Amino acid sequence: ATRPESPPARHVYKRQVDEAYRAGYRLFGENKVQDALAKSELMDANHPGLEWSIIGGLQTNKAKYVARFATEFQALDSLKIAHELDKRLQKEGRQLRVLVQVNSSAEPQKPGIAPEEAVDFPRHPPASPALEAPGLMTPALNRADQRAVADWFDLVVATQEKLRQEVGDTSDWSELSMGMSGDLEIAIAHGSTQVRIGTDIFGARDPARTWRP
Repeated sequence: ATRPESPPARHVYKRQVDEAYRAGYRLFGENKVQDALAKSELMDANHPGLEWSIIGGLQTNKAKYVARFATEFQALDSLKIAHELDKRLQKEGRQLRVLVQVNSSAEPQKPGIAPEEAVDFPRHPPASPALEAPGLMTPALNRADQRAVADWFDLVVATQEKLRQEVGDTSDWSELSMGMSGDLEIAIAHGSTQVRIGTDIFGARDPARTWRP
């Protein structure tokens, strides 16, 4: 007897998104721009109201793609990227929510702006209606020590408050994207308005089944 073939990864992905969509979920996040673009082309026509958030870092040559379809970009940590996004968005006649990425754990391998530098950053991005910066994001904090994770979230909340006091004229800084499947309860307790839950909804990533367009 032969074992039946598993469905292609793109069909698995489409089924998962269909199920999440029917449950009321509308904002889907992806780390890689090319993945999000291809998946938006696969899903959007039959899923009105579906939105895409780019969570991972962005190179300037990919900004043109983000400007075409994304609703949100959660990893803004560069003035160069801010200006490139602004230029591309104006050409497309679109707007984009951007969250300033803060490296709360001070790990050198983590992307983001140091908390002490985050207050100065919003003073420099282009003053344009194409970019809206409603808040902050901090990268994944994969630590078993929940006290350490809570301390890092405290630091982001303190940064949010300082932004409100010193550059509150540019935004109310109400959005906080903190927490993933492993620490979402701590994040919510610290005021997170967005939790990036992938594993608990879709299961752990299987490299053998990851869909790459």
